[in-house]
Amino acid sequence: MAIFSVQMADITKMDVDAIVNAANSSLLGGGGVDGAIHRAAGPQLLEACRKLNGCKTGEAKITPAFLLPAKYVIHAVGPVWRGGNENEEQLLASAYRNSLELALTCYIKTIAFPNISTGVYNFPKEKAATLALKAVNGFCDSHPAALTEILFTCFDHENYEIYRQLLKDNS
Repeated sequence: MAIFSVQMADITKMDVDAIVNAANSSLLGGGGVDGAIHRAAGPQLLEACRKLNGCKTGEAKITPAFLLPAKYVIHAVGPVWRGGNENEEQLLASAYRNSLELALTCYIKTIAFPNISTGVYNFPKEKAATLALKAVNGFCDSHPAALTEILFTCFDHENYEIYRQLLKDNS
């Protein structure tokens, strides 16, 4: 069974098999964590992403990590929060599940997730964290030997405290 942990850290510096990028549907970079990953990985990441022809919301695609310490970048497209009546919760859970399915097919054992959709996409942070943990727990229950470590990598203190509390409550 995978070990779950939470850290306040820069995801571009994580020494794991794969980091997850909170990408937009073009996969061509953007702001926040997406821009930081593209800058740190170097121009080869943009070239690799161009060849993927975008990605639908709730889905994920994978590339090498190039100049990052990780081996892979899994680009997951989370939903923009529109009040909760446009399938946002299902789409966010799907982005996490699809990221983990890619990890499984690529023999990834350690993975770091950012707080998908909680930045400029305005997904409520506590709701997003609860959905993320539920999706990841569900995946780990069905694939107990797939992963050894799952890191929730928070850039801001609010998300860090939410995950810390939720992980404590689930232990």
